[in-house]
Amino acid sequence: IQDDPDTQVTLQHIQKLYPKFTIECPSGDLHLHEFKRIFGLHHNATEEESAYMENVFRSFDTNGDGYIDFMEYIAAVHLILRGKLRDKLAWSFKVFDRDGNGCLDREEVRLVIKPNDPDAGADVEQIVERIFSLVAKNNDSQISLDEFIEGAEKDPWVMDFRTNVLRDQDKQREETPGKK
Repeated sequence: IQDDPDTQVTLQHIQKLYPKFTIECPSGDLHLHEFKRIFGLHHNATEEESAYMENVFRSFDTNGDGYIDFMEYIAAVHLILRGKLRDKLAWSFKVFDRDGNGCLDREEVRLVIKPNDPDAGADVEQIVERIFSLVAKNNDSQISLDEFIEGAEKDPWVMDFRTNVLRDQDKQREETPGKK
């Protein structure tokens, strides 16, 4: 960890996080069911909420071993609190990429839009088409990570959409009874 407080999680911050992490995860490993519990997702969660949290978990489980260890946890905290825009965009992309194939298809984009605006109806298709027309360069019906990052950096509407989606998903979880 470097000493630049503007870009790094400090040693003091890590020392404060470790006891909290061990209380939540006495084994030292944060498993999916614990992750969902911490974020207030219970057995009555919708399929979309559950899938979203599984993707968030998968994005933080960088070595794919089925749990988040303390170092992965610190990396996640650093990304969220102090990460660079490109890193946050890459993380968002990974969360939205439900099948993990490295590309977003129309269905994955549709699933990102729909839970956040259930009244959108037919507008969902228009939003999907707008995103693809602004971001997908080679008209292959998929958005690559590079296309996603470039589109978000160049087009304020795409960036605002991404930010609003993540904020709205967090707000929905907070407003659902029985959830944090």
